[in-house]
Amino acid sequence: MRATLNELATNLATGKVTASYLIEDALARIADEAGEGARAFLKVHAGKARTAARAADDLRGAGLAPSRFAGIPIAVKDLFDLAGEATPAGSIALVDAPPAGTDAVAVARLKAAGFIVVGRNNMTEFAFSGVGINPHYGTPANPYDRATGRIPGGSSSGAAVSVADGMVAAAIGSDTGGSCRIPAALCGVVGYKPTASTVPLDGALPLSFTLDSIGPLAGSVDCCASLHEILSGASLASAGERPVAGLRIAVPQSVVFDGIEPYVARTFEAALARLADAGALVTEIPLKEFEMVGRINAKGGFPAPEALSWHRDLLETHGEQYDQRVRARILRAHEQTAADYIDMLHLRRAYIAQTNRAIAPYDVLAMPTVPMVAPAIGMLEADNDLFVKTNLTLLRNPTLINMLDGCAISLPVQDEGEAPVGLMLAASGGRDAALFAAARAVEAALRR
Repeated sequence: MRATLNELATNLATGKVTASYLIEDALARIADEAGEGARAFLKVHAGKARTAARAADDLRGAGLAPSRFAGIPIAVKDLFDLAGEATPAGSIALVDAPPAGTDAVAVARLKAAGFIVVGRNNMTEFAFSGVGINPHYGTPANPYDRATGRIPGGSSSGAAVSVADGMVAAAIGSDTGGSCRIPAALCGVVGYKPTASTVPLDGALPLSFTLDSIGPLAGSVDCCASLHEILSGASLASAGERPVAGLRIAVPQSVVFDGIEPYVARTFEAALARLADAGALVTEIPLKEFEMVGRINAKGGFPAPEALSWHRDLLETHGEQYDQRVRARILRAHEQTAADYIDMLHLRRAYIAQTNRAIAPYDVLAMPTVPMVAPAIGMLEADNDLFVKTNLTLLRNPTLINMLDGCAISLPVQDEGEAPVGLMLAASGGRDAALFAAARAVEAALRR
């Protein structure tokens, strides 16, 4: 099911496929014992999905389909409310929580467009890691080099794997410090982090109310754009189309290349060279402002205290049921004082203002989404110091944009058969339409 949403919509409209066929194909791929469905999904809604598919086919036959995408299977991260179900967020501490009364706003909007939710994706417990390991439910292995068993990235781990393996056409995740873009980059799909305010967070279990955002993972830029329009309720048409020729691409030199693996550096540089050959104006800039983020995050940043405010009572009653790595990150909040938190607010405000001034002359920033190829799951499970180091490294570049309150997209740029590498394009907050226009141009140029 690696067809794009537009291709699937055309196939549905012409009768080449039915919603029932797409759902049966999705369910078969999830159930395939040779794949990762058992770990990519924490819950599968087979019965409901089949019923919804029959309804979508009937509505389309009567000319009443709510959108051209009606009947297409998607998955949602385990932190989104689905009416009548608990919202465990990848944890065993909430499996007996009361069921949600209504769907999360993001889910409700997708259902209103006719998308069919086939299940809940696995994730890092409470979304608090970029690695994607889950000790409670198992970790879905990265589609690349599955024999080794490499991490999928997190926290939207199951979302990326389910899209990369063709179990669903797209999935919805959350992104606080890269949780859509990191797994997208490591698994070789497209992941989008919108300007945070564009998609309502209602019904999504929070990590950091300052940094949380909701975005899609899918097979193409167009897929993510279509989903973002539905999730945000806003059209992206205002930016129109643009060619890659003349696109002003700034490549920051501070922070983003520190410790980069040679293969990732070569692949990223080759992508930039192809864009330059196609007429893009690629400029290296210092962007020393990125160094401010390390100071903001020195004592756990915003996620630690904001997570503790939500988890405090649950930690008292169910703390031993937490992934202890996640628990330790939440408890780092005790290192902060109220004055520390206020200092972070001031420093972030300065960071946003200074960075936006520095990047104003350019259309997009370009950087490696993450500076490494996905390492083996077993290595990180066995070595906590390596886990912590890897997690910080994976989060580093994506977090720069969350802290900016910007928007960003990760595109796969590796050669076929090679380890996935993500190219991240980013822009200031509120420039989602312009970023998608640029990303479409970049994607098209790199596919030639």
